[in-house]
Amino acid sequence: MSRTCDVLVIGSGAGGLSAAITAAHAGLDVIVAEKTPLIGGTTAWSGGWLWIPRNPLAVAAGIVEGIEGPLEYLRHEIGNRVEDPRIRAFLETGPEMVTFFRDHSQVDWIDGNRMPDFHDLPGSLQGGRSVSVAPYDARALGPWAARLRPPLAPTTIAGMALASGADMGAFFNWFRSPCNAAHVALRLARHAVDLAVAGRSRYLVNGNALAARLLRSALDLGVDVRTGAPATELMRDGARITGAVVGGAPITARRGVVLATGGFPHDRARIAEMFDHAPTGAGHHSAAPETNSGDGLRLGEAAGAGITRDTVNAGAWAPVSLVPGKDGPARFPHLVERAKPGIIAVGPDGQRFVNEADSYHDFMTALFRTGADHAWIIADAQARRRYGIGAVKPWPFPDRPHLASGYLARARTLEALAARLGLPGLVGTVARFNAGAETGSDPDFRRGASPYNRVQGDAFNAPNPSLRPLTRGPFYAVRVVPGSLGTFAGLRTDTRARVLDEDGRVIDGLYATGNDAASIFGGHYPSGGITLGPAMTFGYIAGRDLARGAD
Repeated sequence: MSRTCDVLVIGSGAGGLSAAITAAHAGLDVIVAEKTPLIGGTTAWSGGWLWIPRNPLAVAAGIVEGIEGPLEYLRHEIGNRVEDPRIRAFLETGPEMVTFFRDHSQVDWIDGNRMPDFHDLPGSLQGGRSVSVAPYDARALGPWAARLRPPLAPTTIAGMALASGADMGAFFNWFRSPCNAAHVALRLARHAVDLAVAGRSRYLVNGNALAARLLRSALDLGVDVRTGAPATELMRDGARITGAVVGGAPITARRGVVLATGGFPHDRARIAEMFDHAPTGAGHHSAAPETNSGDGLRLGEAAGAGITRDTVNAGAWAPVSLVPGKDGPARFPHLVERAKPGIIAVGPDGQRFVNEADSYHDFMTALFRTGADHAWIIADAQARRRYGIGAVKPWPFPDRPHLASGYLARARTLEALAARLGLPGLVGTVARFNAGAETGSDPDFRRGASPYNRVQGDAFNAPNPSLRPLTRGPFYAVRVVPGSLGTFAGLRTDTRARVLDEDGRVIDGLYATGNDAASIFGGHYPSGGITLGPAMTFGYIAGRDLARGAD
């Protein structure tokens, strides 16, 4: 039906919901239109981390720095792109955003004071620039819990997601202490009850908890949240955007429209244009929801918006494996196990090409440099049992289904695995790797040298948390292909999240945040949380700007 409101937000991820909550808190009438039946977008599948330097949780813990600290790191990370004025707006406003949501919404933060920046460069910190979200009980959503996008299935244990940090650490080390064993037993028991009663986990963590908390906050403020409501066209009065056609009916937005549809990770035409490794639009396997198909960029472009085409990387790259299933392959992003002891990665020639403990984005950029279209994650028996490999969970979870489907390859010896997979250099590669790992060193790629490498490893493994020789068979392998967690290229925006045309002029009444807006870091990936951090910050900025009734 036709409707008039103050603000129309298109998309229901963290960026869109943060704009909606901020505007509604100021007393505006807000509608959120989500084209799918489920709320949360990519946020609901994410780790839920935000990179927010100088955040109040870090300050409370005594980690205090001026704005020049993160600027120095970014200057060494992204060069002259640090002059983008949106970066300073982000660094100045991010802590304020965290405080606003802590004080005026259902969002409850936990600190990331032990989470280092990705790269050991001047200005980097070993912790204090990240925040995440506290777990949440889905029962607080009432009937809306059924409309929350569940976690990405292959990354869960029968639908139960594990929070990074103590939760995941307890599952990896359940046999090391009675406390860990009790933690695991209680989580599994609660999940069994949830499955029996509700058909899904009600103990929400990571991005699923963030999406749920934001949804609850929006509903509490009277935001009109609509699902199954695709936006097909922006409306305008002269040069001003005045609303959109949603679900076939016009919605007039007196103050403005916010685009937050999640970028274009499944828009094959734009992938072909912007991803060098996928010139036909095929061969790229994003772990973002398939419904993130570039709607916001198309709507903005039709209104005259400019699209960035000068990003260093158009996507937030990640290695992805394809998990067979009855409805087609599911995409599993390899974010954790690559850094664990007893695991390496090799290209089609059987040679290592990267420091496996570096970030997922760095892993893929290294693979792209080789020109290969796939790689293999290799684990020995101990690593497979302890950490799992890809969608294959650690012991005591069985690997038989994955062996039967062909997702997981297994052989008693390295020679047999190399022959089976056609990896001529594998045996020699492992021998060289093992020789260094015996003493905790990696002369080829310096794995375990950086703080990020060590955090990603196993603290109980000495002398290097990330290195151990691959020794005891059987040996396992999972094939990974080019993928992403989202996109970096997007609509041109200014420091107030307003969309700009090709000539840099403001399109009145149109805002963008999240992956619909071009990355403020120009396609670089300096730290975990550099998508959600700016998404919520510029969502907050957009909501605040709309509340002021900006001209």
